[in-house]
Amino acid sequence: MPTPPELQGRHIVLGLSGGVACYKAAELTRELVRAGATVQVVMTDAALQFITVATMQALSGRAVFTSQWDTREPNAMPHINLSRQADAILVAPASADFIAQLAQGRAGELLALLCLARPIETCPLLLAPAMNREMWAHPATQRNVAQVLADGAMLLGPAAGDQACGEVGDGRMLEAGELRDALVAFFQPKRLAGRSVLVTAGPTFEAIDPVRGISNHSSGKMGFAIARAAAEAGARVTLVAGPVHLPTPAGVRRIDVQSAQQMADAVLSLAPAHGFFVATAAVADWRPLQAAGQKIKKDGSGQAPTLALAENPDILAAVARLPEGQRPWCVGFAAESEHIVEHARAKRLRKGVPLIVANHGPSTFGQDHNALVLVDAAGETPLPRADKLTLARALVAEMARRAPEVTR
Repeated sequence: MPTPPELQGRHIVLGLSGGVACYKAAELTRELVRAGATVQVVMTDAALQFITVATMQALSGRAVFTSQWDTREPNAMPHINLSRQADAILVAPASADFIAQLAQGRAGELLALLCLARPIETCPLLLAPAMNREMWAHPATQRNVAQVLADGAMLLGPAAGDQACGEVGDGRMLEAGELRDALVAFFQPKRLAGRSVLVTAGPTFEAIDPVRGISNHSSGKMGFAIARAAAEAGARVTLVAGPVHLPTPAGVRRIDVQSAQQMADAVLSLAPAHGFFVATAAVADWRPLQAAGQKIKKDGSGQAPTLALAENPDILAAVARLPEGQRPWCVGFAAESEHIVEHARAKRLRKGVPLIVANHGPSTFGQDHNALVLVDAAGETPLPRADKLTLARALVAEMARRAPEVTR
């Protein structure tokens, strides 16, 4: 069954204030519409200097509002009607001047007026700043930002990078995809608010020599999806990642490692400070007892070199054995090739953890979809095949439901 678009049924007022970053608002509108949202664009006079009404109307499929005196509304009150219909107002770009207007409660144009007139309890305000780095760092801007945050607005960004003026630094507006994901995350239930989650993801790499090693096909996608879902749910998330090439989810602290021992060292130092531990990584069971200092060359004899192997540490079991008060609520993963549920049951007992998530490894490594079975003391709960982020959100919901006593 197809997953509904992530913003299906949401109505977003997208406000554009003045700035070169208005060009990104065109792509943002496309992204929000693709995600299922309806988008009502409202533009300031300054925004009209950078992008046209025709462009934004074509992309949103709705008439664009630019004036508080617009009489297309039956009651001639667009500043009231637009905010009452919205699930959220997102201003992207939010210029230094526009943020100053909000901080001072001024409403000289329609966009600032509808932000001021919005029902705060039901219509959240999100701001994506975009300005020169010196403007962003100026004490007046920082005072204004602090005030709008205190008044209930939420800030998305800014990022650091190249700016249209040729300078480099903070103040760059987030990209369209980042803003879309931030809006999706905003609407996710905050089931883990105030709690912390430690996640491992990806394979490990056990060096044989400087160019070869023992690893596996794990892409890390499931673990990264769980880290993102936990962050969306309001948790403080630390992600310990093996060698993968995936972007770090927004709001997640990432620690990169190579070997199983490095992963074990990182996890065991971090676990006592976290309320949940999700061991998604496909950790190599064995490593060469000693890695060669130089590449092992063929000698023409036809004889393969003999590799002495040592067992790697069992990270999940070690965390599960931590003393009471230092032990997080543990979730293990079992990537099996056969007898999936039977092996998962045995692994749960062997590791001493409350929950094992079982799946068929060969059919999911590197893929964007998966099917899971949650195995606990009471039995099995299947999560039908879906994209990995959908499954990750379902798992996070189960963690919150099954472990309400976890407070850290």
